Amino acid sequence: MTEQPFPLESTPEAAQAAIRDEFAFFGDWSERYQYLIDLGRKLREFPEEWKTEEHRLHGCQSMVWIVPSGDAGRLDFAAVSDSAIVSGLVYLALRVYSGRSAREILDTDPDYIAAIGLAKHLSPTRSNGLAALLAYIREQAQRALS
Repeated sequence: MTEQPFPLESTPEAAQAAIRDEFAFFGDWSERYQYLIDLGRKLREFPEEWKTEEHRLHGCQSMVWIVPSGDAGRLDFAAVSDSAIVSGLVYLALRVYSGRSAREILDTDPDYIAAIGLAKHLSPTRSNGLAALLAYIREQAQRALS
């Protein structure tokens, strides 16, 4: 797996605070959606050979592929979506959780979702996909600790 850009912040809490601050800068949801799209473009290149059924995240209407690596001390995730907005949602989740210990992942609730208003502004299918992504990350952390 290629080197990941995460974590950007020293703790998951700091990552969530940074996300809250960044989204507070934007006045309306059209600007926030554009920012999400821009964030999605920052995801690391995802090798075509990883876009397999084995790495596909089920529960998303969009196609999402995710590949975990590491152990309980540090879990990294590479992921990509065929949807621009979903790629932005993936970026936010990886910013909070990738490059963290399994214990940090399990101890961190995704408070940024409510804090920036995502829960109110995502379609039900995108909300379900985001929930599936977060559940997958937690599942990998739980496995690493087992």
